[in-house]
Amino acid sequence: MAKNIRIIPRLDIKGPNLVKGIHLEGLRVLGNPEKFARFYYENGADELIYIDVVASLYNRNSLHDIISKAAREIFIPLTVGGGLRTIDDIKEVLRCGADKVSINTAAIKNPGLIKEAALKFGSSTIVVTIEAIKSGDGRYYAYTDNGREHTGVEVLEWAKKAEELGAGEILLTSVDREGTGSGYDIQLVKMVSQAVAIPVIASGGPGKPEDIVDVIKEGRADAVAAASILHYGYVVSDEFSIEKHGEGNLEFIKNRKTFGLIKPSSLGEIKSALTCSSIMCRQCVAAKGGAA
Repeated sequence: MAKNIRIIPRLDIKGPNLVKGIHLEGLRVLGNPEKFARFYYENGADELIYIDVVASLYNRNSLHDIISKAAREIFIPLTVGGGLRTIDDIKEVLRCGADKVSINTAAIKNPGLIKEAALKFGSSTIVVTIEAIKSGDGRYYAYTDNGREHTGVEVLEWAKKAEELGAGEILLTSVDREGTGSGYDIQLVKMVSQAVAIPVIASGGPGKPEDIVDVIKEGRADAVAAASILHYGYVVSDEFSIEKHGEGNLEFIKNRKTFGLIKPSSLGEIKSALTCSSIMCRQCVAAKGGAA
C-alpha cells in the first residue's frame, strides 16, 4: 500500500448517548460517547465519525454540543453526519469544530448540494455517505434515513456521480452487513473502489481484525469505519467499568458472555493485524499517552 490505511471508529449518536444496532435498527444504548471518543483518540484512532441517527426525524443535526467539546479535546479529524440539509447546516457543524461533513439524504434529493458545498468548503470537507442494500437481482441500491427509505438509485452510478460533483470521499455502508459481525461486503466495496478515484471508507460488518484486512486487500478500501468490534472491545476491557460509570444498557452489557460473530477488539489488535499483513497504517501508542 502506498499510503497509510485509516482506522476510523464510528459513533452513532441518539440524543446524548452512543448507540449500536444491527442493520441500523434495534438501537441499544452503550454509554457516553465522550468517554468512547477519548479512549479511541488516546489509543490510536486516525479519525472519528459521528452520526446523528435520529436527525432525519427532526430534520436537523443535534450534535453541536458534543462536537464542540470533542474538537477542544481530541486532535484528530472529526466527520459529522445526520440531518445536514443545507449549506448553512454544513457551515454550522464546521463552525462547531467538525473537519468534514457526511451527507446522504440531502445529497440524493439535491445532488447540486454536493457541488455547491465542495466549491464553498473544499472537496476534502465533503463526504458522501451511501447506505447500500443488495436487491434480489444482485444490484445494489442506495437508501436513506438509516437504511429505511429506498431511493431507486443504483449505488455504482451514484458513487460516480458524487465524485463528479466534487465529493472528496465516500462512506460506503452495507446495511445488510451492518452490526452483524459477518464481515464487510467485499463485492460492494471493490465495485465502488474500482469505479472512483476518491477514497472509499468501508463500513458495516467487521467481526474480527481479519475482516478489516480482507476489505483492504480484496475490497481495495482506502479506510475502514468500525463500530461494534471496537465498542464491545472497549466495554469489556479493563479500562471500562460499567458499575463505575453507571451508563449504557447495563443488563445487555453485563449479561453478554459472547457477542455472536463479533470478537471484541482494540485498535492495537486491529493495527497489528494490518501490519502482519503488510498493510501500512499509523501505529498505535500506549493507552493514555495521546495519539502519535
